[in-house]
Amino acid sequence: MILEIRTYRLKPGTREEFLRVMRTQAAPLMARFGITMVGTGGSLVDEHADSAILVRAYESLAVRDERENAFYGSDEWRSGPREAIVSRIEQYHTVVLETSEDAVRALRW
Repeated sequence: MILEIRTYRLKPGTREEFLRVMRTQAAPLMARFGITMVGTGGSLVDEHADSAILVRAYESLAVRDERENAFYGSDEWRSGPREAIVSRIEQYHTVVLETSEDAVRALRW
């Protein structure tokens, strides 16, 4: 399995709305494109009050590339939650690593 961990530095005061849109609009859309969202949320530490995380899982790097290209290139994304999400992001960083299915199941929240 491939695990993708994306951290976001958000514009001040936008985290709750960012996470609401991510959970209610982007997550169901990702699922329709075959993207497994392991979880999304904010930091429990106040010094990171304007940060968020998104964790997704894929069967392989090739599957990740294929599904993300389809998702981010879709009209549903561009005319749907894209603006509400992207407009709140100051910066993001992505880490991709190999892991087991058991690890992915254990990380789901």
